[in-house]
Amino acid sequence: MATDTDPVAGSVWLRPGRPRRGRPQLSREEIVGAAVALLDADGIEGFSMRRLAASISAGATSMYFYVANKDELLELVVDEILGEVDIPDPDRVGWREAAAGAVRSFRTVLLRHSWVLGLFGSHPAIGPNAMRVSDRTIALLTAAGLSGAEVNWASNLLMSHAIGYATSDAALERATRDAGKSPADLVEQLRPFVERVADDYPNYAAWWRQNPTIWVEPDTSFEFGLERILDGLEAWLDRKS
Repeated sequence: MATDTDPVAGSVWLRPGRPRRGRPQLSREEIVGAAVALLDADGIEGFSMRRLAASISAGATSMYFYVANKDELLELVVDEILGEVDIPDPDRVGWREAAAGAVRSFRTVLLRHSWVLGLFGSHPAIGPNAMRVSDRTIALLTAAGLSGAEVNWASNLLMSHAIGYATSDAALERATRDAGKSPADLVEQLRPFVERVADDYPNYAAWWRQNPTIWVEPDTSFEFGLERILDGLEAWLDRKS
């Protein structure tokens, strides 16, 4: 399989460094930092190597002095933002609070850079920052008493919770921004529809009338889910011991 279609063989972290001719005006780290800033401003849809070059007053072709192509740069950018994820020390705060802190931090980073949600899975997460996150996550789950495949399963469960909520939170943020309305205003627009179909869906309508603001309280919902996941892991570990 050709490396341009193989996400593992094509990973920037598995290839030798690019040969350099002459003295670069910028470092690769500066290029990656500029790419993150541009993605934060314009999103993945507005990102291009040409626009990146213009943002740092460089020629478009000069970008390829630092990276082979756009995909390689995006792989570097994903690892860059993973450097913002904080994994607490389980020896200091206990495994449960360390796990909760890691998931909260991951969600915060994803919301800060919501464009990255569509890039996960394109390449293996084996950059230095991704490896740090993985290594420290393994340490805290091992401290909890998990081993082998259990560590992977628990990690996937916890990180999927962060990714799922960040995805829906980012979608709500885009919707409110595009509509120029608050989340509560958007929810209130549904009231006539809910009342119209209430006879067909009485349980939903009754619940909706009693909880009209639940859709605009993502932090409360996120914390409820996180605590229940941790409760489940803790109960399972107790039964296992």
